[in-house]
Amino acid sequence: MGSVRWLLAGLLLAGTTLPTSGQDAEPPVAGDVSDQEPLLPEVLVRPDQQPVVDEAIPGPASPFDLPMNYPAPSQIQFDGFDSALRSSRSMFHDPREVTVVTPQDLAERNPINMIQALEREVGVVMQRTGAGQTSPFIRGLTGPQTLILIDGIRLNNSTFRFGPNQYFGTIDPGLIERIEVMRGPQSVLWGSDAIGGVINVVTRSPDTRFSNYREGRFIERFDTADTGTYSRVNIEGSYDRWGLFGGASYLSVDNLDRGGHLGRQPFTDYDQYAGDIKFDYLIDATQMLTVAIEHFCQKNVPRTDKWPGESRRFDPQMRDLGYIRWQGTSWQNILFDTFMLTASYQRQEEGTDKRKPPDSTNEEWSNFDCGTTGANLVFARDLDFAGRLTYGADWYHDEVDAVKRRYDLTGVLPPETLTPQFPNDSYYERFGAFLQWEVDVTERLSAVSGVRYSHVNLGATVDMFDVHDPRFPNVDPVPTPIAPAFQDWTGSVGLTYRLNPCCHLVGSISEGFRAPLLDELTSVSDNVNEGVDLPPTGRLSPETSINYEVGMKFDYQRLRGQMFVYWTDLDGLIDRVLVAHDPVENINFFQRENVGTARLQGVELSGELLLTSEWSTYGNFSYTYGQNVAASEPVSRIPPVQGVIGLRWRDREGRNWFKVYGWLVARQDRLSERDERDSRIPPGGTPGFGTVSVFFGKAIGERQRLTLGIENIFDKAYRVHGSGVDGPGISGTLGYELVY
Repeated sequence: MGSVRWLLAGLLLAGTTLPTSGQDAEPPVAGDVSDQEPLLPEVLVRPDQQPVVDEAIPGPASPFDLPMNYPAPSQIQFDGFDSALRSSRSMFHDPREVTVVTPQDLAERNPINMIQALEREVGVVMQRTGAGQTSPFIRGLTGPQTLILIDGIRLNNSTFRFGPNQYFGTIDPGLIERIEVMRGPQSVLWGSDAIGGVINVVTRSPDTRFSNYREGRFIERFDTADTGTYSRVNIEGSYDRWGLFGGASYLSVDNLDRGGHLGRQPFTDYDQYAGDIKFDYLIDATQMLTVAIEHFCQKNVPRTDKWPGESRRFDPQMRDLGYIRWQGTSWQNILFDTFMLTASYQRQEEGTDKRKPPDSTNEEWSNFDCGTTGANLVFARDLDFAGRLTYGADWYHDEVDAVKRRYDLTGVLPPETLTPQFPNDSYYERFGAFLQWEVDVTERLSAVSGVRYSHVNLGATVDMFDVHDPRFPNVDPVPTPIAPAFQDWTGSVGLTYRLNPCCHLVGSISEGFRAPLLDELTSVSDNVNEGVDLPPTGRLSPETSINYEVGMKFDYQRLRGQMFVYWTDLDGLIDRVLVAHDPVENINFFQRENVGTARLQGVELSGELLLTSEWSTYGNFSYTYGQNVAASEPVSRIPPVQGVIGLRWRDREGRNWFKVYGWLVARQDRLSERDERDSRIPPGGTPGFGTVSVFFGKAIGERQRLTLGIENIFDKAYRVHGSGVDGPGISGTLGYELVY
C-alpha cells in the first residue's frame, strides 16, 4: 500500500504548481442539437439543491414531467456531501465507475421492493436468501464487504451477517429519490466495509423551489407473481422557508409463482409497513436545516432456504432512522466554503422464531437490538488554481443487546435461556478522518486523490467454546472479555484525461479496509446455511485490498456510456473454516479465520444509443472472475457473466414510455468448496437463463399515471446464483399514481 501513498504525495506536489482550467467545468457540446440529432445529457450526481425563496419560479407543467435532463437551480448550490462522491462533481468528470438510478428509472421500474429497484444494474447482482430479503453483490462482494448508505448515513452496522444478508430490503422503495452506485473500494471517503463498493440511497425531500405549495400522492402497485400489493400515500408542501415531505406504505406478499412448471414456492410470504417524515428549514439564503425520521418493519419474513426441514421467520425485521442535518456555505470563507454537519441515530431490531422440524414442540426465540449513534462533519474549500479540498470526520457507535430462549410449546418444561447470537451489552465503535483533493493538473488532465485514517475498537464478553474438547458441544462455554482494536491508513488516486470534449480516459488506484465485525468476532449463530458459527479462538485481522481500474467515458450526441476493466487484490480474506462436527445432531461448527489472499478481476460496460429524439437502444454487460489464491479455488458465490439489451421509447417530457428488454445470464459452475455445500446452489452449479420483459407507462391527464408490465414473457424457470428464492414466472405488474 505504500506505492499508493507515494503516488498520492507526488500528485499533491505536482498539482500545487500547475494552473487549472476551472474545477468541474462542463464539457462543451459537440455541435448544435436539433430534433433530428438530440444530445443525451449527462446525469449529475448531486443532492437536492435549495434556491433562495422566490415565488416567481415556475413549476412543471405536470407533476409527472420527468425530462431526461434534470437541470439544477442556479441561485444556490449546496455541495453533494451526502452523495456517494461527497462532491458536486458529475459522473462524467469522475475517474471512478459510477451509475445512478434516476427518478425516471424508478418510475419505469415500478418497484414494490428494493430488488426490483436495483436489479439488472450493471455489475450489481441482487441475491435473495428469502422473500423480502436482498443482498446486493458488487464486483463479486456482498454483505459487510459492501457499504450501504441512506442519505450518506451508514446502514451497515457491526451485526451485519457475514456473506449475504437481508438488510438492503429494509428500505421503502416509495421513499427513494435516486440510487447511486460506486464500484470498487471507497474506504477513503466512507471508511471500513466499502471494499466492493458503495450504494447510496437518497430519499425524497420537499420540492426544492420553496415556493408555497401543497400536494398529495397516492401510489398503488400490484404484482401477479406473488399477488404483492404495495400502497403508499405521500404528502408534501412548503410555506415561506419551511418544507415538508412525509408518507406511509404497506406491502403484503403471498407465495411466489415460479417460472416453468415449478408452481408456487412455499415460505415466500410476508408483510411490511413503513412511515417517514422530513422537514427542511431554510435558515437564510446560505443555510438549511433538515430533520428526518424513518420507520420500517417487516413481519413474518421467512428464511426460505431453510424450508422444508426447518421453519424460521424473522419477526420483527425492523429499522428506525432519525437524523438532523445542517448544511450551507461559510460566513467568513476562511477555512471552508461549504459545510454539512449530521447527527444520526439508527436502531435495528431482529427477532427470530425457529422450529426444527416445522412441527416440533420446541421453539427457539431470539432477539437482538443494535442502536447506532453517528456524527458526520464534512467541509470543502475552493483553492482557486490549486483545486478543491474536501475534508471531514465521521464517528459511529453501536450498542447491542441480545437474548435467546427455548420454549416447550406443550407447557411441560419451563423456558430455557440459551447463548444469544451476540453478547449482551457489547459495543462497536468506528472513527475516521479523511481528506480529498480535486485539481486540474493541465487543461486536459484532472486528478482526484485522498487519504483516510480509520480506527475501530469494540468490547464484549464472549462465550468461548473449546472445540478441541472431545465432549464438545456438551461443555459449558467460558465467558471471556475481549477488546481488540484495529486501525489503518488508506489512500486513493484517480485521473481523468479529456481526449476530446465528449470522451474521457480514466483510471484509478484505491485501497480498501474492513475491520472484523461483532458478527465475526463474537457471534454464536445457527442463522447460516452451513451449520453454526462460533467466536474465533485466534486473532482475526482486518481485510485490506488494493484495486486498479482503467476505463473510458463517452457522452456524444447520440451515444453515452462507460466501460471499465478492474483488478482487485484482497489480503487477509476472512472466511468460515470448519472446526468441529457433532455426529449426534449432525451439525457442523465453523469459526472465522483470515484464510489468505483473493484475486478479483472483471469487465463492466454500459451504454445507450439514441436512434431518434425519442427512441434508443441500451444495455450493459459484466464479467467477474474471482480466485481464492490460498485455497486454490474460486471465491465463493462469484456472479456469472450477464447482461441486458433493450429498446426504449420516451417522450420529450418523460411522461410516457415503452421498453422491451432481455436479461441474459450464463451458467455459473465455478464453485468453491463452500458453494458445493450450499443448498441454495444446485449440484454442479446454477444454470444460465434468459428472460424477456415489456413495460409501458402512460400519463392520464395532468394528475394520473398508469404503468403496465409483463415480466418473463416466456415463463422461464430460473434462479439468481446463490439465492434461496427462485425467479418469478410470467407475471403482470400494474402501477397507478394519483396526484391530488
